[in-house]
Amino acid sequence: MYHFFVEPSQISDRSVIITGDDVNHIKNVIRLKEGDEISVSNGIDGRDYRCGITEITDTEVLCALRFIKEDGVELPSKVYLFQGLPKGDKMEFIIQKMVELGVHEIIPVAMKRCVVKLDDKKAKSKIARWQGISEAAAKQSKRGIVPRIHDVMQFQQAMEYAGDMDVKLVPYEMADILDGATGMEGTKKLIDSLGSGQRIAVFIGPEGGFEESEIQAAAALGMKPITLGRRILRTETAGMTVMAWIMYRLEK
Repeated sequence: MYHFFVEPSQISDRSVIITGDDVNHIKNVIRLKEGDEISVSNGIDGRDYRCGITEITDTEVLCALRFIKEDGVELPSKVYLFQGLPKGDKMEFIIQKMVELGVHEIIPVAMKRCVVKLDDKKAKSKIARWQGISEAAAKQSKRGIVPRIHDVMQFQQAMEYAGDMDVKLVPYEMADILDGATGMEGTKKLIDSLGSGQRIAVFIGPEGGFEESEIQAAAALGMKPITLGRRILRTETAGMTVMAWIMYRLEK
């Protein structure tokens, strides 16, 4: 079943109206017809609105609302990915997969070992493209929301944004040797302690990893360095690993 996002104002008690680029996609690409069932979300309340197509015009797809799935598909906690800017098109892959896994927001972060440097013009273009990838992935995975892709933040700004979140995780390849570290056993206990209704921050370093000063600053603000095992993971793998652990722990 195909899934689409609309504005809340496009959903009424008995009907749904789809406009914009999705009209051409429905009419000329996937060639849906009157009577076909689709699902729709407003990107806010996480509900899944099931409806049947009643009419297709050049500018609108009119649908009759059949029923609403209240439970939706969102995780019971909100996970925020703070991703150190990677090289090439890796960010696109990261966004796509993290949205599929259930992330709530993605914040690109400029860290000391980031190779990529974006000026304002390039950054705006990148963010617009990344937001489009988020929406496409949300449609494919039938998410109830489209995760927001923030403007690029500096590391200090990112720590401030995460400051009041309930849990702050920082996968770090040297976590086992930090003071008070408890290795994989401690990481498992920390993941097992996660519960519903929390706001969870996950900080992932770029290809070169975190600088020690960044880890020290993060730890001073209550962030918890964790290990991802004995193997060194790529930046595009690390976030997905943590997200999969969180999903496994929280999924109902």
